[in-house]
Amino acid sequence: MNTYAIIGAQWGDEGKGKITDYLSEDVGYVVRYQGGDNAGHTIKFDGKTYALHLIPSGIFRKNTMNVLANGMVINPLALVEEMSMLNQLSVSTDNLLISSRAHVIMPYHHQLDMLYESLKTDKIGTTKKGIGPTYSDKIARRGLRMSDFVSEARLEAHLDESLPFINTLLKTYGFETFDKHSLLHQMKPIQDQLAPLVCDTSKRLNGALKNNDKILFEGAQGTLLCIDHGTYPFVTSSSPTAASIPLSAGIPPQALKHVMGIVKAYTTRVGEGAFPTEIFGEKAESIRIAGNEFGTTTGRPRRIGWLDSVALRHANRVNGFSVWALTLLDVLNGVDSLKICTHYTLNGVMIDELPASDEDLRRVEPVYETMQGFSFDNKNIATYEDLPEAAKVYIEKLEALTKVPVGIVSIGPSRDETLVRPEIMGKHFGGACDD
Repeated sequence: MNTYAIIGAQWGDEGKGKITDYLSEDVGYVVRYQGGDNAGHTIKFDGKTYALHLIPSGIFRKNTMNVLANGMVINPLALVEEMSMLNQLSVSTDNLLISSRAHVIMPYHHQLDMLYESLKTDKIGTTKKGIGPTYSDKIARRGLRMSDFVSEARLEAHLDESLPFINTLLKTYGFETFDKHSLLHQMKPIQDQLAPLVCDTSKRLNGALKNNDKILFEGAQGTLLCIDHGTYPFVTSSSPTAASIPLSAGIPPQALKHVMGIVKAYTTRVGEGAFPTEIFGEKAESIRIAGNEFGTTTGRPRRIGWLDSVALRHANRVNGFSVWALTLLDVLNGVDSLKICTHYTLNGVMIDELPASDEDLRRVEPVYETMQGFSFDNKNIATYEDLPEAAKVYIEKLEALTKVPVGIVSIGPSRDETLVRPEIMGKHFGGACDD
């Protein structure tokens, strides 16, 4: 089966959007399967830069169908705004489908998000996009699904049942409350716009599988933010791992064949939580500026750290990566020396796993190997072999520490700043770049 997954291997912001866009040229479907508009994917080509939050990165390919699958939580206001932005830039959104089973983020979920965060002693650093409260409603079986959102009668019935409790909670803590009729009036034009796009996307994708169409699954956030396998509790409310794709897209588990891990040439993190390889000072600020390490969704400056192979081995264990795509290598241009974390020590004992406890993860000491820095001019780099020797040694160290080959190296944000190793991709990723 021609199925490919693009999975972030760190705390998100690895460059998944660029790689998805690059690989989607001859793909029939690109599928977002979890998360919501807390994600931020940046795509750059033909001198233009696009920031996406909900819509899959394959939207720029006219012959590719883009799917918002059932595992997502969708803010309809944000979705129509994003669609409008693309339409104004002459990008069609006619090739977009929305799962009837995807859950809906309503305006009151944003207020609940701020309320819950305000009550925490240890702040999670949520984006305040209403993601967590919407997933909470889903699990508590009081959520609103897209099939009911686009029905005026069912939306009104849902608000009649939900708003009294929600407003009482919000009013108690001094947060904004909501009027049913105002919400219905606000949502009516959005319902009309989205209703034609809502369908059983699981059925559509299974039909594509039978037709042997190429399907690319685009993850949001990263493995270390997984609700189960991430650095809990400072995680997102869904699972960005490959294992969640069958459930969150409605396909059989055995249908997923190829999994690519996207790994940044260094490490970043947004928000709170342990970060063993974090660095500070002039070098961190230099990398932050060179990499434009500010959140696509929030604008917050990202924390900077060295490459962490312990975390990457953990990500590989839970995803089963076929191959790496290494991104933002160019950001390390001119850094005199680099470090890669090979192991941790905890209480003086060397360990090779990510501790489950945030308290323990805060106490680990990274064990580093120092690597020679490198410099190159993108204009002189056409193939992987053109990279300076020190850069290739750095990449080979990543491969040796993780036992996963690097098939793609990104040396800039544009499509044409991408180095593909055909011998690796053909052997380990189903020849996804052959066509």
